[in-house]
Amino acid sequence: MSSSKIQVRGQPLLRVPARNHRMTHLIVCGVSTKRHHREINALSSNSGPSLDSVPTRTDKRQFLRGDGNGKFGRFGGKFVPETLMSRLIELEDEFNFVRCDHEFQEELTTALRDYVGRETPLYFAERLTEHYKNIVPTIEGGTEIYLKREDLSHCGSHKINNALAQAMISRRLGCSRVVAATGAGQHGVATAAACAKLSLECTVFMGAADIEKQSFNVLSMKLLGAQVISVEGTFKDASSEAIRNWVENLYTTYYLSGTVVGPHPCPIIVREFQSVIGKETRRQAKQLWGGKPDVLVACVGSGSNALGLFHEFVGDEDVRLVGVEAAGLGLDSGKHSATLAFGDVGVYHGSMSYLLQDDQGQILKPHSVGVG
Repeated sequence: MSSSKIQVRGQPLLRVPARNHRMTHLIVCGVSTKRHHREINALSSNSGPSLDSVPTRTDKRQFLRGDGNGKFGRFGGKFVPETLMSRLIELEDEFNFVRCDHEFQEELTTALRDYVGRETPLYFAERLTEHYKNIVPTIEGGTEIYLKREDLSHCGSHKINNALAQAMISRRLGCSRVVAATGAGQHGVATAAACAKLSLECTVFMGAADIEKQSFNVLSMKLLGAQVISVEGTFKDASSEAIRNWVENLYTTYYLSGTVVGPHPCPIIVREFQSVIGKETRRQAKQLWGGKPDVLVACVGSGSNALGLFHEFVGDEDVRLVGVEAAGLGLDSGKHSATLAFGDVGVYHGSMSYLLQDDQGQILKPHSVGVG
């Protein structure tokens, strides 16, 4: 029997028998939550993973790829003080140039291959496949789960893809210093590594609790020559401090964002340089089974991981995109990180998005057993 496949990034990828192609798509992890108009799931620590049917993609609005000015419908944009506008415009111009610049792209491609270790494998998770076949009767014999192994990149995560490219841009803009914020420390390590490679001064802001939990990553940053500054609070507070430091040193310092949040063009830049994940996945799927994934599943925190995989497939109507957020102690407990599934629209860190807020519009602290 011929079969089609389902891709997952850092999470599984399934193969589904072709005769049931339109009927048997399965979600790899996550339980159905409040939908609003978005396709999102939340995974709770006190309820096991569910393999409910993946919701169909009904949202075909043009804003899925943006309007070229950092606006995705009402979302995104550039909500910043006037002091930042000229620098962001300069950054956008430089970014648009290097996207088409042969010399820059050749240097980046070589660095991704020889320094980062790309491309990363698309790995058949045989035992995970067998596990779900045993507990989910609806998964037939042709189903397969694959993992996109970004953890095999230099520094241990996908973060180096974007950090290296942006460090190259900072050098072109004449900045001798880079500032960044990190949660779990992966972006901090990647930024420190990229700066060490390009002889740039590096300062990383990190929440005090995260520093305590992720001492190994802090040590790695310091060994790579970065200055690590402790901030009272969490990742959002570290981000605020990094942006504040950038504003105070605009023409000598580059703010290296690792997330698809913040003022335009920062999210677009991160999306572009992480999209290598999805591009490789498409090519590898073609080589492995001669087709495309049916479903892409990724965890959603600050977005770089998920969008790195999803962006390549946004225009493919036959590929479903499923993001999974953490439901923590329960979605009714107030202690979760399901911002997209349960947040309200607001402006924070320079762009419009969904945020966890109280009745007065103040930003609430998300809950997670993880760092960041």
